[in-house]
Amino acid sequence: MSATRPNLFERPWVRAGLIGLLQLWMATSAVAQDPRRMPQVAPLPGIGTADPRQQADVRQMPWRALGRVQTELGGRCTGVMVATNRVLTAAHCLVAPTSRQFVQPGSIHFLLGYERGGFAARARAASYVIGQGYAPDRGPSGADWALLVLEQPIATSDRILPLIREAPPPRTPVMLGGYQQDRPEVLMADTACRVLGLQRQPSGHPILIHDCAGTRGASGAPLLALMPDGRRWGVVGVLSVVSPDLALGQAVPASSVAPIF
Repeated sequence: MSATRPNLFERPWVRAGLIGLLQLWMATSAVAQDPRRMPQVAPLPGIGTADPRQQADVRQMPWRALGRVQTELGGRCTGVMVATNRVLTAAHCLVAPTSRQFVQPGSIHFLLGYERGGFAARARAASYVIGQGYAPDRGPSGADWALLVLEQPIATSDRILPLIREAPPPRTPVMLGGYQQDRPEVLMADTACRVLGLQRQPSGHPILIHDCAGTRGASGAPLLALMPDGRRWGVVGVLSVVSPDLALGQAVPASSVAPIF
């Protein structure tokens, strides 16, 4: 999420989702007993007591498929290449901070492999598609995804991650990395987190619950899991919402995006 966005946690649809997150978290004793994920005084949203994140190497897979999504109005999020000219991110990243309307495609830029002002490639969006039913400030988080179509291809095959269409079972190991508010110039990642489960929202949208640490700016980041071959990484979800004081979050399942390909 961009630092300029209003507090999402004041909105009823987000509060309701986070209550569900907390209940699921408390029911998962192994997670509840992990001291790095207990609340602290005024923690960063989505981080918790101790910060498990480490800087990721954007020259190595799977991180080399990620980049920074930024708008000309100052919004900054994370995105991942899922085709040579397509970037998956969160829909709320494309909302203007003042008008609360979606920005024009031409004002969106994607910087592949961004690190400290440098990047492997850069392109402007020509168009984009958002999740059906998503509305600024109202959600639902289960529809909070966007697919950017870039003006030209910028990714080679070694910078693209596939979508994993089947939701992972609870306790599946996952990773989450993004360009976050407290360290926006480098990619910070939690490489030792898990899926907690899959919930169905009142809107009917499924949502993945996970215990990865990630704060503002990580919105749109891919939730990563190993493919069935155990060697390659794929995208199982797209980060939408994080808890105000715990290492917990909601991610749109990749299966919600896959039908458009």
